Amino acid sequence: MTRQVLLFVSLLSVGSVFGQVSYTIPEEMAKGSLVGNIAHDLGLQTKRLQSGKARIYTRDSDEYIELNRERGVLLVKERIDREALCRQTTPCALHFQVILENPMEFYSVTVQITDINDNAPTFKRSEMKFKISESAITGAKFVLERAVDLDVGINGVHDYDLKPSGNFALKLHNNADGNKNVEMVLQKPLDREKEEQISLVLTAVDGGEPQMSGTMLIVITVLDINDNAPVFTQSTYKATVTENSPKGTVVATVTASDADQGSNGKITYSITNSIDDERKVFEVNEENGEVTLIRNIDFEESRNVQINVLASDEGGLTDSCKLIVDVQDVNDNRPEINIMSKSNVISEDAKLNTVVTMINIEDEDTGENGKVQCFISENVPFFLKASSNNFYSLVTDSELDRERASEYNITVTCSDEGVPSLSSSVTLTLQISDVNDNAPVFERSSYEAYIVENNTPGLSVFTVKARDADWNQNARVSYILEDSSVNGVPVSSYVSVSADSGVIHAVRSFDYEQIKDFHFRVKAQDGGSPPLSSNVTVKILIQDQNDNPPQVLYPVQTGGSLVAEMVPRSADVGYLVTKVVAVDVDSGQNAWLSYKLQKATDRALFEVGLQNGEIRTIRQVTDKDAVKQRLTVIVEDNGQPSRSATVVVNVAVADSFPEVLSEFTDFPHDKEYNDNLTFYLVLALAVVSFLFITCLVVIISVRIYRWRQSRILYQSSLPVIPYYPPRYSDTLGTGTLQHVYNYEVCRTTDSRKSDCKFGRAGSQNVLIMDPSSTGTMQRLQSEKSILDEPDSPLEVSPSVTK
Repeated sequence: MTRQVLLFVSLLSVGSVFGQVSYTIPEEMAKGSLVGNIAHDLGLQTKRLQSGKARIYTRDSDEYIELNRERGVLLVKERIDREALCRQTTPCALHFQVILENPMEFYSVTVQITDINDNAPTFKRSEMKFKISESAITGAKFVLERAVDLDVGINGVHDYDLKPSGNFALKLHNNADGNKNVEMVLQKPLDREKEEQISLVLTAVDGGEPQMSGTMLIVITVLDINDNAPVFTQSTYKATVTENSPKGTVVATVTASDADQGSNGKITYSITNSIDDERKVFEVNEENGEVTLIRNIDFEESRNVQINVLASDEGGLTDSCKLIVDVQDVNDNRPEINIMSKSNVISEDAKLNTVVTMINIEDEDTGENGKVQCFISENVPFFLKASSNNFYSLVTDSELDRERASEYNITVTCSDEGVPSLSSSVTLTLQISDVNDNAPVFERSSYEAYIVENNTPGLSVFTVKARDADWNQNARVSYILEDSSVNGVPVSSYVSVSADSGVIHAVRSFDYEQIKDFHFRVKAQDGGSPPLSSNVTVKILIQDQNDNPPQVLYPVQTGGSLVAEMVPRSADVGYLVTKVVAVDVDSGQNAWLSYKLQKATDRALFEVGLQNGEIRTIRQVTDKDAVKQRLTVIVEDNGQPSRSATVVVNVAVADSFPEVLSEFTDFPHDKEYNDNLTFYLVLALAVVSFLFITCLVVIISVRIYRWRQSRILYQSSLPVIPYYPPRYSDTLGTGTLQHVYNYEVCRTTDSRKSDCKFGRAGSQNVLIMDPSSTGTMQRLQSEKSILDEPDSPLEVSPSVTK
């Protein structure tokens, strides 16, 4: 057994590889037989066949050849019978494609099936009978049935032999189609009286090795005289019929004549084709020779048909002719679209000319009817590239963007050029897979948000929102607060951002008076690999809240002295006494201040400007007006709720300072001030008393402890070691406390006046330790009173000198 391999490879511009390889094998090979090493012949590695999921694609449902990816070879899958596969067609071949993926490639493979001599010649009939008149002249011809051999070429019918050969000889005629017409020729006159019936054997042999043969019995009955045979008007007739013509269509009429009369001149027509196909399609009228269709004829099955018609008379004489019928094609087959390989999903970053689908188009019609043009729907980023021999590749024509179109329904339509044109279409659904090519985009280019001061920590301020046009994980947005500082403090101590929702929370309570606004940046990052991000500037503005009362700057309020404004008695109406000056650290309407007179000694004498705080007289000052005037002014802001402060303004209505001084000497102290002073004096006395008693108890306890220790040591006859308490020193046998306490007393003649007098140290306490006695302390006191007025208030500040 020999195999022939023909390899042809060509590269296409569309990015897929097209190659062609041919093998030749005999029919009837056993299953699993080697056809060829496809990997070696195409220059491919077996790893490529496995990784590319190599497979065989064929339009037919029957697969006679299989691909072994591991070995890279083609094997016989099913028994191949050339006669069942191709009949008399030569050459006989199997056509299929080997498809690979990642990247998508295909190779065309042709396996030619050669014939072996596995069929003997056969006759349709086992016996053929003739009635021949004894008067038949020498040279008379009798057409015999041809033998049929399903094999082709040299394995077909090669020769015939007729035995015995006494009265008849065999004559063969070669036809243009390669077949042979077999005729039996009378060599010697027949004598019915000698031999009424003759039996002959016709043997057909083929040219194969080993040679095979078939036989048919010929029985000849010798009749009495019939000396004229039928004669056709033409030896060859030609006719044309259109495929799919209806049954009963007359294809042609053959005519023969016989010079005899009577029964010897009656002609009968019959079809002598040895192949059943023609007999099943055509029939001839025995009487008039009309050849008609008995079933539909298909151009794709037979493009031309040869019919052998026999004319015979009653005397057994015959003649034959050929009828050649040409079948005309009509456009009755739509183009057939076969998907060889396709991708259901393609990445949006696929390069141009990426092969998506490979298509094979078949139209069984011929000529213009078989010419096919294919096109795809418009407005899609793909185009159909013709490869070769009705192979097309669907490739990308422009960049893909899943965000514009995530799916394409591509309709491929193929039309032939027949009249009328027939077409077929198929719709391919292609999903576009996402890549992370879009960064998150915020809904605004910048954000501004307002928050009222004194907020609760953790309060939600507002939400930033970013959208990502990608899909799934690539579109999952996380929000991150970028590192920055506000007045030297990390911005994270002011606000926080929820990574999932983008909600911005206040970390602390804001004070408008400390910070009015601040900026920071928020980054939105997607979940792709690598991640893409964008950022936006956020401005937080703190809104003021009325949380500060007005503060009075003038007149200054003091606890121990009195400030009074003087108004001469000659003052006219509208005289400016003084101006209350106040500020509010809030802003806006919270800082708008108004002034009102809350209390006054004489309300009919003074008024306060609502907006400017100016205190003016509203009438002429008279001698009856009291010298001492006390005004209480309330200052209110415009917040909701409003806050206020009060100030007391002392006004002296007098023309001279001595008069004012004498009047204000007995000015009563503020009751609240006196109450507070009394409370603090009592508290100080209690604290000093407690400390004194505590110190006294401690000293007595220490003295008792030392005495007991000395008694123990004395009784135990142990040496006595002098003990000196800390911070005491022994000088000339005398223990002296090294602390001198000085008290400074400050007094004022009258708290209602502005001058003060200071006195020197008026007392000295000295503690002396007596060395002659244990536990005895003498205290010397010298006191000198420095108080000129016993009822004057005193302020005592101790200072310690070591």
